[in-house]
Amino acid sequence: MLQQLSGRTHSVLTGVALVRLPDGERRQFIESTLVHFRPITDEELSSYLATEEPYDKAGAYAIQGQAGRYIPRIEGCYFNVVGLPLSRVLTELKGLGWPEGKFAE
Repeated sequence: MLQQLSGRTHSVLTGVALVRLPDGERRQFIESTLVHFRPITDEELSSYLATEEPYDKAGAYAIQGQAGRYIPRIEGCYFNVVGLPLSRVLTELKGLGWPEGKFAE
């Protein structure tokens, strides 16, 4: 997978659905982030694979881990690539009436 990403840009898509109970009001969205990989040499790839970091990751990398060194930039939400677009989720929760003080709980 990392060989395919080397020197390319790909999209990370995360679908989120929120349902407020008991009335069932819903918010749904898809967050998209573009991740730009620089070219990765065979030596770098072997070194990264030896860390075992990519073996339990979607897309075979963790932007917050050692693979971050191969990513010069992203367009969009960093947290979307990590796993959950936090800012957008909080915005949608506010839209559903969730008190901002409850976000930390």
